[in-house]
Parts: sequence; structure tokens; C-alpha cells
Amino acid sequence: MAYRLEGQLLEVCTCKAICPCWIGDDPDGGTCDGTLAWHINKGDVGGTDVSGLTFGMLAHIPGNVLKGNWRALAFVDERASPAQEDALLSVFTGKLGGPVADLAQLVGEVVGVERVKIQFDVQEGSGRLRIGDKVEADLECARGPGSRPTVMSDTIFSTIPGSPAYIGRAPRYWAKSDALGINVDLQGYNSVQGSFVFEG
Repeated sequence: MAYRLEGQLLEVCTCKAICPCWIGDDPDGGTCDGTLAWHINKGDVGGTDVSGLTFGMLAHIPGNVLKGNWRALAFVDERASPAQEDALLSVFTGKLGGPVADLAQLVGEVVGVERVKIQFDVQEGSGRLRIGDKVEADLECARGPGSRPTVMSDTIFSTIPGSPAYIGRAPRYWAKSDALGINVDLQGYNSVQGSFVFEG
């Protein structure tokens, strides 16, 4: 089954900016609790239209990001139909191969899948992410000369393989999951934004 997804990423975590995971180093503090959300502006999975939906993940990364063994809680947009939910899970669990499968193979355990309301907004380099009652995050892009966004490219690890990532800081990152042992309430830590095109 083929898929093509185009959209945007919001990511926050407990590493300081800039997150060392993106260059393959160990996370700050030895472990990382991160939230990722991919909003699909336009997408098709084996003939199922998934445009306008968001898929998210709250993950505990126990060490170096490339060594895997992540424990994750997955979130499916509550607006998804059963067919759309199946399509999204098929892609983001790696069953359909492609660039998303490289990321999915790092997850050692999925502790649950929840259908929740997801708020995903990006405007002029600032983002806002709300995932049910589990995650609240605000993101701001770092700026360089001429107020241009600060960008990472060709990193050894990426949550948007093949695309540049805009790095910044999160004025707010709150996340809670008893199943993952996560209880986070931070300001000024790592955030990443970007666009993606996934094909498999």
C-alpha cells in the first residue's frame, strides 16, 4: 500500500536548545521526554484521504536517540474516521515502509493509542500544540541575521527525514502521562518546526 503525506511538524522535548539528539549525541540529562506532532495538509494512504488530520506521539527516550527502545503513547486526531485511523497507524507504526518506518523502528513499546482533540497551529514561526489532556506546548523559532529562521539540515537524526528543521525554544512545555512516567513542566527548552513530504 502506497502513501504520500505533506504537512508540518511541531516537536518539543526536555533537552536544552539545540537538542543534541539531532546530531546523534546523548540527550541532556541522559534521557529525553519529547512530544512530536505531524499535521497532514495533504495526504493519501492507499486511497484513503487523510488530509487535515494530525498524528502525535509522546515518547520517553531512555538514552541515545539512535539506540531506540523508546516507549511511546500515540495520539490519533479525534476527527479521523476508523478507516483514516487505520491508515495513519499503518504509516506511523512503520508497516508501510518508507521514511516514517526508519523513525518508527526506534519505538520499542507503544503503551497505548488515544483518540484525542489535537490543536496544531503555526503562524509566522510560532507554534501552538495541544494534545488532549496530555500535552500543552508553545514554540518559537530561533532567528538569525535579518530575522531569518535558524535551520538544521542533513542531520544524522530527524523526525522529518529529508527536510530542513527550524530550531528554537518552547516558552511552555507541559506533558503528563502516568503510563510513561512523564511529568514535565518547563520553559525555554528545545523546540523544532518543519515541513515534510513522506512517500512510501
